[in-house]
Amino acid sequence: MKAIVCTRYGSPEVLQLKEVEKPIPRDNEVLIRVHAATVTKGDCELRSLKLPTLWKLFIRIGFGLRAPRRKILGQELSGEIESVGSAVTRFKKGDQVFANTGLHLGAYAEYDCLPETGLIATKPANMTYEEAAAVPVGGLHSLHFLRKANIRSGQQVLIVGAAGTIGTMALQLAKSYGAEVTGVDSTEKLGVLRYIDADQVIDYTKEDFTRSGEKYDVIFDTVGKSPYSGSLRSLKEGGFYLLGNPGLSQQIRAPWTSRTSNKKVIAGTLSYRREDLLFLKELIEAGKIRSVIDRRYPLEQTAIAHRYVDTGQKTGNVIITVRQNEKT
Repeated sequence: MKAIVCTRYGSPEVLQLKEVEKPIPRDNEVLIRVHAATVTKGDCELRSLKLPTLWKLFIRIGFGLRAPRRKILGQELSGEIESVGSAVTRFKKGDQVFANTGLHLGAYAEYDCLPETGLIATKPANMTYEEAAAVPVGGLHSLHFLRKANIRSGQQVLIVGAAGTIGTMALQLAKSYGAEVTGVDSTEKLGVLRYIDADQVIDYTKEDFTRSGEKYDVIFDTVGKSPYSGSLRSLKEGGFYLLGNPGLSQQIRAPWTSRTSNKKVIAGTLSYRREDLLFLKELIEAGKIRSVIDRRYPLEQTAIAHRYVDTGQKTGNVIITVRQNEKT
């Protein structure tokens, strides 16, 4: 089968199209014929190792010193089940699915095997393969953090980095809870925020939300760029500051803030469940969540897609179309 192989850590050019052996599912696994995958900022960071020194060390220890041990990257996919292992009961051949591949990765290929008990579910009926592939990473990440804040109808929520993979999902999820949502991003991305029904938008190149005097029940920083002290001042008493991509200093300060004030800072480890993916599917089929797609690239242009995501100009999601003309 064809796959994009990461030959070593480095620039997008380390990603090469190669013929590799087609995987065979174990007894508890399903073999997925991949139709679409995505390129996220996390994929690019794993490929390039352009990270703080400590995180870079953790990646090398966990994933490989000179190159990822798992050569085929990609954290989310959608496709059709081609075969199932002998012990599989939840899925059958022909099922249309979408999945978060987790530390297994493997989405940049024509086929991938995943355990049936993993983060995999049948694809929303009202989404194409490309749209469904863009849900698991941003959707599960957002859901994990927003649930910590116990958002209620009528509350004021601010999303920093609202036009990204995580931000577009977070904004729509907060809206589904009945919150009034303000999205923060750059000038050229504000149109997308209005498209997904943000109540207010803030152009961070022209306005600092921490100096506006507005107070919020929840501030969710999806990109790790909000000023820590200023964001706390912009929280209402009893509010939640959610750090979806925290730096080391933010992680160190978060527990102390939560202990010494009535404002809670959430920056812990992530925990996803298959039930969460099913919950997202229900919201999608109810018309409360839609995918935002910026660009599409065929599998052989995955390196070009990574180069684009590296620019930071991405809005929503960048799709890798593995199966051409098969979007239903």
